[in-house]
Amino acid sequence: MTQARFIVLGGWLLVAVLSAGCSSLPSLDQQKQLVQQGDYRIHQLTPRAFVETWGEPTYTHQQFTHFFGMQDGQLIPQSRMALGESPQGWETGLAAGDALFLAYADRGQYLVFLEEMLVYHQAMTPEKVHAVGKTWKYESQFKTRLELSPAMK
Repeated sequence: MTQARFIVLGGWLLVAVLSAGCSSLPSLDQQKQLVQQGDYRIHQLTPRAFVETWGEPTYTHQQFTHFFGMQDGQLIPQSRMALGESPQGWETGLAAGDALFLAYADRGQYLVFLEEMLVYHQAMTPEKVHAVGKTWKYESQFKTRLELSPAMK
C-alpha cells in the first residue's frame, strides 16, 4: 500500500498515530488468537491475521479513502457515513490513504485496514455485507485502468 497521508487538525490524532506506529505489533500467532477471541484491536491486527484465521473474505475492495479520526484511535471511513455527515463524537481528526476493505458475510464483519493495520470494524448482517459487496462490484465496472491497483488488475 502507498504511504497514507494524514491531515491532522487535532494534536491527539497525531499522538495516537505516532504511538500506534511505535508500539510493538503482536506476533501473527497472537493476532490470530485475538481474531479467534473476537478481540478486534485497532492498530494491532493485520489483514493476514484475519485471512489465516477465517479464510478468504467474501468480498475485498481497495480504494483511496478519507477517514474521520476518533479519540479512541479508530478511523471511520467516510463511506460509512451519509453524505455531508460526520460520526457522533468526531472532533477534528482526519486521515486519508489507500485502504483495504475485507467483508465476511458468513461472520457478519466489515473490516478496514490502512497501512496494513485494522483501523475500523463493524458488525453487519450477511445481507448488508452482500449489499456492500454488490456496490463495490458495480463501482469497479466504471474504474479506468489507472484507477485500478495492481492487485485489482
